[in-house]
Amino acid sequence: MSSVIRTRRSESSQWRNWAGTVASRPAREARPASVQELAEAVREAAEDGLRVKTVGTGHSFTAIAATDGLLIRPDLMTGIRRIDRSQMTVTVESGTPLKRLNTALAREGLSLTNMGDIMEQTVAGAVSTGTHGTGRDSASVAAQIRGLELVTADGSVLTCSEKENPEVFAAARIGLGALGIITAITFAVEPVFLLTAREEPMPFDRVLDEFDALHAENEHFEFYWFPHTGNCNTKRNNRSAGPAAPPGRIGGWVEDELLSNGAFQVACSLGRAVPAAIPAIARVSSRALSARTYTDIPYRVFTSPRRVRFVEMEYALPREAAITALREVRAMVERSPLRVSFPVEVRTAPADDITLSTASGRETAYVAVHMYRGTPYRSYFTAVERIMTAHGGRPHWGKIHTRDAEYFADVYPRFAEFTALRDRLDPQRVFQNAYLRRVLGD
Repeated sequence: MSSVIRTRRSESSQWRNWAGTVASRPAREARPASVQELAEAVREAAEDGLRVKTVGTGHSFTAIAATDGLLIRPDLMTGIRRIDRSQMTVTVESGTPLKRLNTALAREGLSLTNMGDIMEQTVAGAVSTGTHGTGRDSASVAAQIRGLELVTADGSVLTCSEKENPEVFAAARIGLGALGIITAITFAVEPVFLLTAREEPMPFDRVLDEFDALHAENEHFEFYWFPHTGNCNTKRNNRSAGPAAPPGRIGGWVEDELLSNGAFQVACSLGRAVPAAIPAIARVSSRALSARTYTDIPYRVFTSPRRVRFVEMEYALPREAAITALREVRAMVERSPLRVSFPVEVRTAPADDITLSTASGRETAYVAVHMYRGTPYRSYFTAVERIMTAHGGRPHWGKIHTRDAEYFADVYPRFAEFTALRDRLDPQRVFQNAYLRRVLGD
């Protein structure tokens, strides 16, 4: 047996995700240090009849990475392979955390065009589940991919791009771990630029009334609505000629750490202990964040620390349906006994051409709902999901939902194209698990 595979049966072998919603105990773990070692581990597992999954930092709320077979940990496969300034691309190992990639690119005077709102995930985990930020013209992290290298179920190494294996490239950019194990990603990059962020409280009704204009007038627009209140916090990010003017050390700490994490943690803990107090807490919380403007390099503007643990469900809607759906969510919360301590997050994305992207083929608005970890969430998520599915919503692949393959075949016009490719690349379902069986069928 290869030295990169370690058989573990002890209690310490149990794996849990970040939110604590999923746990599994793999029969084996492997920490390959190269593509060749990873391919060998996959071949040996397949010969032994074991399923294979790769896990990054565990930021998915679903069981997309869980396995009782071989668990691949890619933490030794990190770093930048090459930067091509003529093509303006960077090729990076799959286990590299987004934070490490962003800081390395900044040192080279380069940047991704868009980002999600956290950067703890590995690059492969982020793209495989469709991680995205908000953007009028710039799309998800996966939409910035120009090439992929992956190990397939028979242990072979496949490279793909728009010109090489284009049918695999079309699907594997958001592949759910079902088509192979990504070992390297080539991203498009551009010279580092500055973004000016304008954060501003705004009434809920005004945000919804002006949503189309706010989307059209800003490169990146998002907002947070605090349930049980009529209050929102908006954020507009636009490119700037400078100069850089990052948040002051004290002011930034107050907003990003004290209020958004420390005080919010206390508020959530109080709400969990005394649910009846949540509406009053929400009113205080929604007024605590004040307007501010700052200018910095992209990843420092796009991302924020998220230290308060939660569970999350997010649906991608046709953008034109978002306002109606949000009004329905607010009405549902107001007439129900639910007590919701976390704000509802709304972002946008342009249409893209990735087979199972939540923005595939349509202009998109994302509605994300959260609950503090340890707080009952199913009633709230079920009620919101009912609204989202009535509008043709597509759930985020890495966040809680109850949809199955039959539903996805209806909301993704190219769903059969993806499953046919899976049949070709993984006919024995080496990369199968219970989650993929539910969402893709068998």
